[in-house]
Amino acid sequence: MDNLPALSDLSLFCVAARRSSFVATATELGKSSAFVSKRIAILEKTLGVKLFHRTTRQVAITEDGESVFQWAQQILEAANGLTEMVGGRDVEPKGMVRITSNFRIGRLHLAPLLSELEQRHPGLEIWLEAIDRPVDLIRDGIDIDIRIGTVTEPHLFAHRIVESRRILCAAPSYLEKRGVPKSLNELSQHACLVLRERDQAFGVWRLDGPNGLETVKATGSMSTNNGDVARVWAHAGQGIFLVSDRDVADSLANGELVHILPDYFQPADVWAVCRTRLSDSLKLRVCVEFLREQLTSGPYALVKPKVEQS
Repeated sequence: MDNLPALSDLSLFCVAARRSSFVATATELGKSSAFVSKRIAILEKTLGVKLFHRTTRQVAITEDGESVFQWAQQILEAANGLTEMVGGRDVEPKGMVRITSNFRIGRLHLAPLLSELEQRHPGLEIWLEAIDRPVDLIRDGIDIDIRIGTVTEPHLFAHRIVESRRILCAAPSYLEKRGVPKSLNELSQHACLVLRERDQAFGVWRLDGPNGLETVKATGSMSTNNGDVARVWAHAGQGIFLVSDRDVADSLANGELVHILPDYFQPADVWAVCRTRLSDSLKLRVCVEFLREQLTSGPYALVKPKVEQS
């Protein structure tokens, strides 16, 4: 039993594996780079393998390190589950929770809600990363990913937060100038505002309609990876865009935008995706239940509006 690694070293190693930098690891943990390097060396000696290739600027995980990383995460999750189980149901959740989302949801909804969550449960340490690209929960060490669209990874656990859909919209000024498309095929003759989002291919719109799923190539002279930018352009009459009905409810109600081709839509439910079962982690269970409650009601909710058919 002398060659068993310390849980604290496994935890430190997981951070270093995600960061690919001992300096970044030290900064995150509030330790010195020398301390991080020393503990990694001790872990390597304990396990009898080399975990990182080291250079002067960064570290790269080895093949053995990748295997250790997978095992370390399982061991740490099991240890946390054991602590919660023996502590009883009245134990206050504690520990780091890493949450990711896109920029819009992170800034407008999660930021204020997570502030309230931390006040309710001061034992939690919350890390929120707003990023508009797909994430690998296991490789990136993410606990909860708030994402839009279909969850395809079979090894993850998805919890629906809000039912939603994306619809096609444009400003009246654009439609007066270019006309209202009467079919999906006519979109090729229009300026489309192409948005690179996490869950869909760039420049390809997949829409459900009367004939089932149809694919449209969206082209235009303006594209972005930020939904707020696309909305500014749409309001300025620059083109047609595919957007969540939640995000344009007010603009549709006051006539700043028009819902076009209303028979077509793209499913865009909001999910809380975890790499661990909620039953195995008190802190994740508390966080997901809180977010589900707050994102479906209250001042920062992701409310699914009723969109008037045009």
